Amino acid sequence: MADISFTQKKNLFKSGAAQKLLALGALVLLILFFTLASPVFMTSANVISILLATAVNGVLAVGVTFVIITGGIDLSIGTGMTFASVMTGVAVTFLGLPIFIGVIVGILTGALIGFINGFNVAKLKIPAFIATLGMMMVTKGLSLVVSGAKPIYFIDTPNFANISKATFFGIPSGVIIFFLAAILAHIILKKTIIGRFNFAIGSNLQATRLSGINTDRWLIVIHSLTGAFVGLAGVIMAARLNSAQPALGQGYELDAIAAVVIGGTSLNGGKGTISGTVIGAFIMSVLLNGLRIMSVPQEWQTVLTGVIVIVAVFVDIYRRNKQST
Repeated sequence: MADISFTQKKNLFKSGAAQKLLALGALVLLILFFTLASPVFMTSANVISILLATAVNGVLAVGVTFVIITGGIDLSIGTGMTFASVMTGVAVTFLGLPIFIGVIVGILTGALIGFINGFNVAKLKIPAFIATLGMMMVTKGLSLVVSGAKPIYFIDTPNFANISKATFFGIPSGVIIFFLAAILAHIILKKTIIGRFNFAIGSNLQATRLSGINTDRWLIVIHSLTGAFVGLAGVIMAARLNSAQPALGQGYELDAIAAVVIGGTSLNGGKGTISGTVIGAFIMSVLLNGLRIMSVPQEWQTVLTGVIVIVAVFVDIYRRNKQST
């Protein structure tokens, strides 16, 4: 009986479920700590602020989970989000198109960025780090060029802000969109051919290619899918601010990737869950919000976030080493 229990525990650890449970426990402890440390933390206004912050970073994190599971990385998601919000602003404000069309423009802009990233990685064989780093700079520059380096305000379309700020039973619509996006991503990852090939490529790219699967095509599809989520995050961000801010975005990619890693997705590829990413996104939002409430300087917030990411990566490496023994 003891042997069975030990085997079950070992399988649980290998599967990565333990890391996700650890992240969930950490989230609960953070909430308890900040609740006791500050009476402001659990006020309705602050909870709404946490949820809205999680909505943007969460959608980004959910999207980049697909790429990270392949063993890749996408550093362009932050500035790509900004460019998508700028293009949404151009469509709605400058061109006078309906809000629905503007939302589609934003999502398609993100998908196009992802398609180019995927093409560069799969067809041109540019390392993902370099390809997406270059795209990060390109989209950062394009956001400033297209907007004229000025914010685009949705003054004539006040209903645009409802995409993020309208409430249903007290929950902001942006948060509802985030949860719906996470459910959709979970279904894609677990129930579709995209998800199966996603894990196969991340586990062993060469073996997957030798089995007859067109890995280049699926890498482009996966990057494009990530881009679509990035575009959606851009729309939510623009609606939350009721403007497209062309100088905003850089740095968001680090928080999103941190959320994915904290949630148990392996940077080596082949392992990951959307539910873990959602937990990681909430950990990031709760942590940063709580530290701000406690007046912890910004630089120390960054230091602590970096330490948490290092610990999460170490746990993943330790788990993989255990799995190979």
